[in-house]
Amino acid sequence: MSWFFLMIAGIFEMLGVASISRFNERRDISSFLMLLSTFGGSFLFLYLAMQVLPMGISYAIWTGIGAAGGAIIGMVRYGESKNWRRIFCIVLILGSVIGLKLIG
Repeated sequence: MSWFFLMIAGIFEMLGVASISRFNERRDISSFLMLLSTFGGSFLFLYLAMQVLPMGISYAIWTGIGAAGGAIIGMVRYGESKNWRRIFCIVLILGSVIGLKLIG
């Protein structure tokens, strides 16, 4: 269950990064509430995962999901560069996350 919580925390982290962009575009109360709820969910599920999983593995996987997911959302939704080098680095991040899960 703790790995599930960690994956949910990572998804909330990705959504939190996207909500920062939305808040910068729209400076309204709904954007602010979305920002608070996504990062709140991220921290809540990270906390739940860390009840069982070690801090180092939890944090590395959580940030990896958030960083890779944020970059992918930026490319898909905000038209950021889809350069092959950037995609290669995202694949490295995801590969590292999978590796940490397999040995953790």
